[in-house]
Amino acid sequence: MFNKKNQKQEPVRLNKFISSSGLCSRRKADELIEQGAVKVNGAVVKEMGFLVTNKDKITVNNQLLKKIQPVYIKYYKPAGYITTMSDEKGRKTIYDILPEEVKDLKPVGRLDKDSTGLLLLTNDGDFINKMTHPSIKIPKVYRVCAQGKMNVSHLVQMAKGIEIEKGKIAYADATILEYEGKNTVLQIILYQGMNRQIRKMLDSLGFPVISLKRISHGTINIQGLKKGQFKYIKPKEIADLLKYIQKLEKQQTKGN
Repeated sequence: MFNKKNQKQEPVRLNKFISSSGLCSRRKADELIEQGAVKVNGAVVKEMGFLVTNKDKITVNNQLLKKIQPVYIKYYKPAGYITTMSDEKGRKTIYDILPEEVKDLKPVGRLDKDSTGLLLLTNDGDFINKMTHPSIKIPKVYRVCAQGKMNVSHLVQMAKGIEIEKGKIAYADATILEYEGKNTVLQIILYQGMNRQIRKMLDSLGFPVISLKRISHGTINIQGLKKGQFKYIKPKEIADLLKYIQKLEKQQTKGN
């Protein structure tokens, strides 16, 4: 999968090195550096932009930090599993069925127990933070079957915003794809990350969700995967995704 012999030992900023190890987000890494919890080759460093390589000995709270080669996968989550490493209620999690070789990866966001579809996982904490930060508004696309026949007026309500909890307004761009008997099949695009957002929005409109599948997250889609399968995401796909996010950030900055 990776050719470590050909991997260049290019210097990177200390905070990025820490976040890329999977220990924490870059913001948390900044805090650890400011607190004096980080040492490089035995000396405390409080400069986020301090350059390091894999050859440097870096410790966080006196624990040796090993540079981890970033790994990114896309996974087709089946229904019946929650997106967490463990559950105090004893419910089944995706880690009960993930192959052993990727069980150390963390999910990029979540899919609820009854939902299926695309879930990204990685050991790159900085990437997770970027993909889930509410300010960037990376689109996530879903195919949803809802009970009952919806019309354009319902789609307008979803676009304008629906209060799904006290003080929480949820928005979505929705398109009716077809009608299946008495049910409606929709494509729904979210730019937020609220818990069970689509289900709550459709419940409030009187159209309970029958099935919900995420088909894409940013530029990564579920194409070529069957339920329970995963694929490693190629470096070029990650590079394209990061360029896309950078473009979104610029557009949103201009819009503000």
